[in-house]
Parts: sequence; structure tokens; C-alpha cells
Amino acid sequence: MVRLIRASSVTVLFIAAVAQGQLTVDDHGERLIAEFVDEIDTFRGEFEQVLLDPAGEVLERTSGTLEISRPAKFRWSYVEPYEQWLIADGLNIWSYDVDLAQVTVKPQAEALANTPALLLSGSDDALEQFNYEGSYDETVTTWVKLAPKNTDSGFMRVELGFIDETLYRMVFFDNLEQTTLVEFDDVVVNGAINAQRFDFVVPDGVDVVGTPAVAGTSAP
Repeated sequence: MVRLIRASSVTVLFIAAVAQGQLTVDDHGERLIAEFVDEIDTFRGEFEQVLLDPAGEVLERTSGTLEISRPAKFRWSYVEPYEQWLIADGLNIWSYDVDLAQVTVKPQAEALANTPALLLSGSDDALEQFNYEGSYDETVTTWVKLAPKNTDSGFMRVELGFIDETLYRMVFFDNLEQTTLVEFDDVVVNGAINAQRFDFVVPDGVDVVGTPAVAGTSAP
């Protein structure tokens, strides 16, 4: 069972190892990321996520579930410390804050462009928007390093960690020098997921910010 690396001296060492790419380079990482984007239809896992500042101090801890159904659909369901849904339905991204009773919506193509979430959606051109920077092994994990071609994406680099050829870890390095660590548990690949998990209907009484794209029309 894979557990989240806690923000401590262990986390600092973990970040340092990832940042330096200090272990043996192994180019089978290019195959791993291609198979993850092209050959996986569904993915589900519990996740724990930690956001660190440039000094390695914890800014936020969150947890929940991630569900992916390709093409182009995913759902992050945050349960701690507060309930929030981030749903990509193939046309729009819906970010619903349950406590605030507010949802923000953006056209999906615009919202995901050049971001790590594009890799999760399995978009046809996902890998074309990133430079492959090699891979290396760290104990049981093979890390694949990617950098967005568009430097305005908000991210400097993303690293995906595979254990036995299955995605279990992600690390995002953003332009504010913050680091996001995500670790998955109870992963199921290509299992059945109810399609309704990726539909979003605005609940009564909830404020909507933004204008959703409509099928067959150009995004606003």
C-alpha cells in the first residue's frame, strides 16, 4: 500500500531527489507516459495531496478520490478539509465548493491547455504540449519528467511516478516555486465507472461564476 510522504525531513529529501533527478536515467519512461495517456480508459484511486511553499513548509493538505474516464473526462472529489468537486465533463470544467454554495465554470479546452490535468484527460494532443525530459528510478518508483512547452502555463515541470507501470505519484512544480505532491492508493485501472459521475447539474440555490461552453458552438 502506497502512503503519502509527510511534509518533514523525509519530504525534503524526497523533493530533493525528484528535483535533482539524481538516479539512473531509464528511457522506458517515455513508453510509460505514452501508455498512460493512450491506453488507459479509466482510472480510479484515493488520493492525498500536500502543497508546499518554497521552503518546504506545508501550506495545505487535502484528500479525496480521483476518477478518470477517457476521452476527456475526470472528477476530483475533495473530502478533506472541505468538500469540493472538480469535474471535467468533456466540454467544461466545473469547480463546485459545497460549503460556499458556488460553482465556477470554464470551457475545458481553455482551462486545461498546457496544464498537467491535460495528461489526465487523455487529450489527443496532450503529449504534444509537453517536452519529455527523461526518466529515472527511485527505489520502486520510475519517475517521468515533463515540462510544458508553453511557459505561461503556470507550471515549470511535472513528474509522474509509476510503480509496476501504474501511476501512483505526481509532483507539480509551479512558477511560484511551490510544490504539489499527490499520492494515490487503492488504484483501479480500466475498471467500470458510472458515466454519471462526470455529469454536473447545478444544484438549486448555487451561484454560478462563468459561462459554460455549449456543444456545437465556439467557446466564449
